[in-house]
Amino acid sequence: MAFAGVLKDAEITAALDACKGDGTFDHKKFFKSCGLAGKSSDDVKKAFAIIDQDKSGFIEEDELKLFLQNFKANARALSDTETKAFLKAGDSDGDGKIGVDEFAAMVKA
Repeated sequence: MAFAGVLKDAEITAALDACKGDGTFDHKKFFKSCGLAGKSSDDVKKAFAIIDQDKSGFIEEDELKLFLQNFKANARALSDTETKAFLKAGDSDGDGKIGVDEFAAMVKA
């Protein structure tokens, strides 16, 4: 599991179970449920590096769509509506992607 040593498996499972249905993903609830919201800034940066699949230094829309699969391989992809809402929530400078500082701010919000 990509988040071993950072997050607890049971918390990840509970967070994923809470957003199994289409349209049920809420990033604030998810970050709290999986335990990421309470982690150190170093752990949040580790999480960012895992989600930034192409190592561009940003989380782009296509990486957000597959966000849940970073936590568990067989998790669902986010819907287009969920993905766009997630991007809008995190992209504070309006460049169409989420940088590490924007991600950290969103996790801790």
